[in-house]
Amino acid sequence: MAQLFPKDWRQEREGKLMICNVPPMELGNVYACGIVDFKMCKALTKGEVNLDAYQWVMGNRPKMWMDKNPSFFIKHSHHIREFYTDVPKYCGPNSAQAATNFNCGHFITHYSARKHKPDQINLWGFDSIMDHNMRSFTDVVLPSDRNRTNNYKLLDVWRPIWNKIFEEFPDIEFVLHHNHANSKVKLPSNVTVEVHSKK
Repeated sequence: MAQLFPKDWRQEREGKLMICNVPPMELGNVYACGIVDFKMCKALTKGEVNLDAYQWVMGNRPKMWMDKNPSFFIKHSHHIREFYTDVPKYCGPNSAQAATNFNCGHFITHYSARKHKPDQINLWGFDSIMDHNMRSFTDVVLPSDRNRTNNYKLLDVWRPIWNKIFEEFPDIEFVLHHNHANSKVKLPSNVTVEVHSKK
């Protein structure tokens, strides 16, 4: 449902716009592009993906990638806004599994909440909270295994992390934007759903 993001906000808007990986539309005045996994780093290294239009916030695994690939760091350092390597302990039983479970949506939301401390965070395109839909525009560029078994496994992992993020920041109002209000996650009182009609 990322396409519900208003067309008249795609170049200028109030507040800071954070994106995950490759956005599904042309966007201007983006504060930060979140990058969280090795797959995206590998694609950037090979030149398969170009995110030069953005300033990057790099997670735990991109930091490891750059430590092992100093030439990549030298080439792209001017794109890096900052590193954000915090991975909440509630994401997994150990640090490696937690980093695997902490997807880019979790990452950029957690970064926004902790580092910028806004009154409100609007979430567009986080379909796994609302539907049995694991598709991401990035999957069009970098294919992922989205068979039925893997989808349900990921949903079982990803959804509880959303609950924990919402609970961790009770003073922030989270607004989910979707085409219906039937969340697949039990939403706490600081989370609301704004319903939009499909265009």
